[in-house]
Amino acid sequence: MGFNCGIIGLPNVGKSTIFNAMTAAGAEASNYPFCTINPNIGMVPLRDPRLYKLAELAKPERIVPTAVEFVDIAGIVKGASKGEGLGNQFLGNIRGVDTIAHVVRCFEDPGIVHVAGKVDPAGDIEVIETELILADMDALERRLDKAVKLAKTGDKAMAEALPVYNALKAAFEAGRPARCVLTKETAQLVKDLTLLTAKPILYVANVAEDDLAGASAAASVVRETAAREGAGFVTICGKIESEIAELTEEERVEFLAGLGLKESGLDRLAHEAYRLLGLITYFTVGKKEVRAWTVEAGAKAPQAAGAIHSDFERGFIRAEVIAYDAFVACGTEAACRDKGLLRVEGKDYRVADGDVMHFRFNV
Repeated sequence: MGFNCGIIGLPNVGKSTIFNAMTAAGAEASNYPFCTINPNIGMVPLRDPRLYKLAELAKPERIVPTAVEFVDIAGIVKGASKGEGLGNQFLGNIRGVDTIAHVVRCFEDPGIVHVAGKVDPAGDIEVIETELILADMDALERRLDKAVKLAKTGDKAMAEALPVYNALKAAFEAGRPARCVLTKETAQLVKDLTLLTAKPILYVANVAEDDLAGASAAASVVRETAAREGAGFVTICGKIESEIAELTEEERVEFLAGLGLKESGLDRLAHEAYRLLGLITYFTVGKKEVRAWTVEAGAKAPQAAGAIHSDFERGFIRAEVIAYDAFVACGTEAACRDKGLLRVEGKDYRVADGDVMHFRFNV
């Protein structure tokens, strides 16, 4: 299990430049709106230093990181929910993603035209949020009439969902996103609406090369918005990430060190998205491969086994578990076993982040 992340924002905020750095997929990045007509999709490995440390010890034939799918759509403009700029088509492309990264322009560049004529993070965020809310309202209204009729006929599912629909309608009319009113339980009742504003959001402040810490007034506006909403926040300099993407691994480490950074902005983005979605990583270690697997926090051992193959979950017998720190300290599974650091866990074991696991199953 990896996850996918939709990248949205106004035209010319740096979305496609950042996407290019993520995937080296060559997504078109031009100085005019709607140069991205079809969504660009790229699979990107998630950097996890623990994976490479385990590989250093096990010396496998291959290393397999978990993957992140990024979906980059064209810039959204005011009126997108009503079809402006092919807006409905673009918004439809991100309804199926797990989380949304909202790129906000926080840099000045006279050579790159801003659609509103000036850099205005608060105004940009408001435009995008409004369009997402309007798109969700449209989807809700189409469902609401049907729900009322079915609830009157005794349909239990619709009768249960109807109060949630009404609460959402009130929120949308007040300009509030769905995530402000939905709980984990009520979200399940309206899951099939695939509401855009119900998705966790991560604000990405695209900053200038001299503002990597996001200390500018523009970046501060985005940071404060994220804090107020309980959303994720990272700063990224699209130009610098593009340069990093062209480097070898050794050059990359040296380049980041020169900037006083331990990881790139894109790595921070992926890790923050993980945190927002409540995801953790466990590892499998062997001579053929060392591999990272993604599961939801709180997942039990059979569910973790199912991330590898459904047969593993269906025929689960037990899991052999070694904590990451213990494995690194001992160096091998055999040494961990000799020191009593390998545990045998059953179906109720909740996987911990960093666990090194081996599953026994029978089908």
